[in-house]
Amino acid sequence: MNSKTDPREPDDDAERAPLLREPREGMPEVTSDTDSLAGVIAALNAGSGPVAVDAERASGYRYGQRAYLVQLRREGSGSALIDPIACPDLGELNSAMGGAEVVLHAAHQDLPCLTEVNLRPERLFDTELAGRLLGYQRVGLGFMVERLLNVRLAKEHSAVDWSQRPLPEDWLRYAALDVEILIELRNALETELEETGKLGWAREEFDSVLAAPPKEPRADPWRRTSGIHKVRNQRSLAAVREIWYERDRIAQERDISPGRVLPDAAIVEAATAMPRGTTDLTKIRQFGIKLARRYLTTWIKAVNRAREMPQAELPRPNAPGDGPPPVNRWADRAPEAARRLEAARATVTGIAEDVVMPTENLLLPDTVRRLAWAPPKAVDPDSVGEFLSTRGARNWQIGLTAEPLATALLGAEKG
Repeated sequence: MNSKTDPREPDDDAERAPLLREPREGMPEVTSDTDSLAGVIAALNAGSGPVAVDAERASGYRYGQRAYLVQLRREGSGSALIDPIACPDLGELNSAMGGAEVVLHAAHQDLPCLTEVNLRPERLFDTELAGRLLGYQRVGLGFMVERLLNVRLAKEHSAVDWSQRPLPEDWLRYAALDVEILIELRNALETELEETGKLGWAREEFDSVLAAPPKEPRADPWRRTSGIHKVRNQRSLAAVREIWYERDRIAQERDISPGRVLPDAAIVEAATAMPRGTTDLTKIRQFGIKLARRYLTTWIKAVNRAREMPQAELPRPNAPGDGPPPVNRWADRAPEAARRLEAARATVTGIAEDVVMPTENLLLPDTVRRLAWAPPKAVDPDSVGEFLSTRGARNWQIGLTAEPLATALLGAEKG
């Protein structure tokens, strides 16, 4: 436990902070046409200071990660709820904000869907990331608001289908309250960052989040199928791949979450059993759900393609990668690298404990592995710092870790 750990979990609501129930200026109307959007733009332009922003998606219900509701709040502007389906281009909000800092919680989740509606922050404050840098072991919005502001947010609508129209009033109230005190939370965190000497680190992190390019599509997304570790041979892996892509195509066409078309467990079981016809396929329980039954012929064709596939076209058991091999092979294959990794991990863990933050926020585990596997030819603080920089480490991270890591690597070589 560190200083940010609070193990107490009140069982009685009377012991807890009061529940935030209503937006302070009342419930805003949902903005769903150009005239009302113009009013939001004017109000935002008249406000001052940071702009709190949130977005609601329909994860688990729809195929993609688009926003189905966007919430904003600014001092002097009040709160706004915008329907991005009815108003798909929010670009004019950017000029209304005038380069103001945008406050998001877990920005990496919301920035992609905000970019889709042309909402592009120039400056960022991420309250979740700030909490991680400060060493909070729980960084959910509800926990941090209760811990720092002594008020509770209701979270019962966090996983609902936000693509539904019309949206129920209690959902909209929940959404409005999510930005109601986000700026106050930001201010409390900024004070703590400054007091702990971490504000400059946080600014570097926020800038890095904004500058990050869009994620590249995964080379073999089907390998993320839950339970795929149970599939033992290449032909069954091919069946996973073929069924996965059919499911993805259907989900995209119908705009439905892939798991609602066919669960991952069904894909794995079918790939393991390799059924020869629809009768055998329906013996697998998950293929009995309504939507999956509609495509029984499609699934069998996918299995048959895998069954008849030439050996050369079957997928490799492990996905090809550009990094080092799995760590559990290092001791036998490269014992010197294993020693370097042990020393590097211990060093990063020690520094993270000293500055009170998770090790992954100090340096990404993949960066540490790559450094241990293939360190610079001449190990010293400068060469290690350059290596870390090429892997995307920020200046504050390099300043904390380059010299200790160089020392650890050299010590491992001697040992």
